[in-house]
Amino acid sequence: MSTPRDLRVIVIGAGMAGILSVIRLREIGLPDLTVYEKADRLGGTWRENRYPGVACDVPSHLYSYTFAPNPEWTHRFSPGPEIQEYLETVATEYDVERDVRYGEEVTELSWMEGRWHLRTASGIIDEADVVIAATGVLHHPSYPVIDGLDDFAGITMHTARWDDGLSLAGRRVGIIGTGSSAIQTLPTIVDEVASVSLFQRTAQWVMPADNPAYTEDEKAAFRDDPGLLHTLHEEISELFSNGFSNAVVDADSEGMRMIEAACLANLEDSVADPELRERLRPDYRAGCKRLVISPTFYDGIQHPNAELVTEDIERIEPGGVRTADGRLHELDVLVLATGFRVDRFLRPIEVIGVDGLTLDEAWAKRPNAYLSISTPGFPNLFMLNGPNGPVGNFSLIEVAEVQFNYISQLMDLLRDGRAGSVCVTGSATEEFEEERTIQAGNTVWATGCNSWYLDDRGVPMAWPWNFQEYRDRLARPDLALDLLAD
Repeated sequence: MSTPRDLRVIVIGAGMAGILSVIRLREIGLPDLTVYEKADRLGGTWRENRYPGVACDVPSHLYSYTFAPNPEWTHRFSPGPEIQEYLETVATEYDVERDVRYGEEVTELSWMEGRWHLRTASGIIDEADVVIAATGVLHHPSYPVIDGLDDFAGITMHTARWDDGLSLAGRRVGIIGTGSSAIQTLPTIVDEVASVSLFQRTAQWVMPADNPAYTEDEKAAFRDDPGLLHTLHEEISELFSNGFSNAVVDADSEGMRMIEAACLANLEDSVADPELRERLRPDYRAGCKRLVISPTFYDGIQHPNAELVTEDIERIEPGGVRTADGRLHELDVLVLATGFRVDRFLRPIEVIGVDGLTLDEAWAKRPNAYLSISTPGFPNLFMLNGPNGPVGNFSLIEVAEVQFNYISQLMDLLRDGRAGSVCVTGSATEEFEEERTIQAGNTVWATGCNSWYLDDRGVPMAWPWNFQEYRDRLARPDLALDLLAD
C-alpha cells in the first residue's frame, strides 16, 4: 500500500511564475516551501525592464491571474510599472513574501538520494523533494558584439538595466535595436531629447493596435461585477487562442494573410515620406519575427528630431557611433535595446541530475524540454515557461497557469506515494522533439527571417501548434507513455 507523504518544495524566482507557484502550492496543500530570488524584490522581467514606454503587448485583462482579476487596469495594454504594481498587490494580498528569501542567487542544484540539494551564492544550503524553476526567459540581457563598445565616453545602458535617475532632457540619444523595447522607447522620449537616432539592422513589421484608456465608469463596473472581468478574460483568451495562435502556426492560413495585410496597411498609411517608408519596410513576412505592437512608433520615427539610421555600424568611438558610410553620429547616451539571451532558462545555475548528468551536458546542442516542463535525467524538477513553450505574443501568465495545473498532477504522484520521483522519459522527449521539429516547419516563424525564435538549426524553438493543443496535451499527464515514475 502506498504511503502518503508531505512534500517540501523549492521555487526559484519571484517573478510572475514564482508568485503563481507560491499561491497555488498553498492552495493544493503544500505550504512547506521556500522561494529563492536573486534580486532584492519580486517582479521578474517587470522589475528588470523599466525603460521609458515599457509595456506588455498582451491585453492587460488577459495578462492577469485568473484568480486575481484586476478592475484597475488603466489601458488595454497597460504600462510596465502598472504590471509591477499589480504583481506586488497580488503578492501582498496572498502574503507571498513570507516564503521568499531575497538576495539569494541559486548557484547549484544536485539530485542526491532522491532529493534536490540547493546551494546559494551566500552559502545557504537547502533541500527539497521538488524544485519548480520559475526563472523566466527575459532576464539575461544580450549585449551586442561591436568594436569599441567600451570606448564610448557617454552613458551606455541596456534597456533592462535602465538608470531610473537619468534625465534624457536635451541629450543626443542613440538606440541600437528595433525590437519591442526600442520601438516602445523611441516615441516615449522623442519629445524630451535633443535628438534620437535609431540604428536599424533589420526593419520590423508593426501591428497597429489602439490602446484606449478604461473609463472610470468601466472600472467601476468591473469592481461591482467580477463576472464582467471573467467574461472579458475569456473573450480575449478565445480571440488569441482561436485567432492569433491558429494563424502563426500555419503560414498559409487566412488568419496569417489578414495579419500581414494589417501590418502592410499600417506601414503604407502611417509613413508619409516614401524614402523613409521603404527603409522601414521589412523584406520578410509579417509574423516571421515576433510581431511588434505599437500605436505610436511610426509617429515617433517621423518626429523632426528622430532619425532612422540604416547604414551598418562600423564601430563605437568615444564621441558616438561610426557607421559604414564614415559618418560619426555624435551621442551623449547610447541605449542597447538588444534583447535577452533566451536560451538560458535555469542557467547559469549548475544543475546536476541522475548519475552526475549536468544540465549543460543535457542541453549541449540546445535547450529542450518535454511540453516545456521536464527534461530527461532531472526528476522532480519542473519548469514554468521552459524551452519549447508557447511564447509568441501570448500571455505567459495564462501559459504558466496551464503548466502549473499539469505539474500539480505530477506532484500528486509523489504526495500519495505512487512515485518517489517523476521525470519525462528520453523516448517520449525524442518523439516529441521530432514531432515538434516537423510541425515547426509549417509556422510563419520558419519562412525565412532571422529571429530569436530560431535555434542553432534554424528551427523555431516555440510551441508550433495552437494554444488549444497545448491546453489539451497538458490536461492530464500520460503516465503510460511520457513519464518515468519511480
